[in-house]
Amino acid sequence: MKICFATNNKKKIEEVKAALGPEFELVSLQEIGCVEELPETGNTLDHNAFQKARYVKENFGVDCFADDTGLEVDALDGAPGVYSGRFAGEPRSDERNIDLLLEKMAGKTNRKARFRTVIALILEGKEYQFEGIAEGEILMERIGEKGFGYDPVFKPIGFDKTFAQLSLEEKNEISHRGKAVKALIEFLNHRKF
Repeated sequence: MKICFATNNKKKIEEVKAALGPEFELVSLQEIGCVEELPETGNTLDHNAFQKARYVKENFGVDCFADDTGLEVDALDGAPGVYSGRFAGEPRSDERNIDLLLEKMAGKTNRKARFRTVIALILEGKEYQFEGIAEGEILMERIGEKGFGYDPVFKPIGFDKTFAQLSLEEKNEISHRGKAVKALIEFLNHRKF
């Protein structure tokens, strides 16, 4: 089954491809000829995810799914949340985002946080939504070289490693995106085509 993942983030595509398995042919925005920046003007994760998926469906006529992910930090009242990717402003930079997060977390004892991913799927004219959450904490400094985004400062509950220290397989098992993708795959596998 061919389906488009509405993202230009190569690391996200890699993660989802690994989780999807061989029965799905995952195509990127580039492969369908979409080179423009997708709209992302919502103030919630689900609004952004559906905005991106609808844009691809309306402009390219392809069944697709889009995700939006936010890091929600308790001590920052849920921030950066929907603004996680552009927390430190434009141009987007994982390094600057982490720097700003660590700066804002200085002196805070409550380090609890969660990653939340919402996936919006548009398939055969119908819309579906899936969600995944990974609970954890924000560390005082970066640890690890793998992953992307806030992975070097996020340690999931029950682990002594950050997301940036886990292999792709380990991360997919427990991550917010991994859980949302599992729900998506389960749904796709149980559909009658």
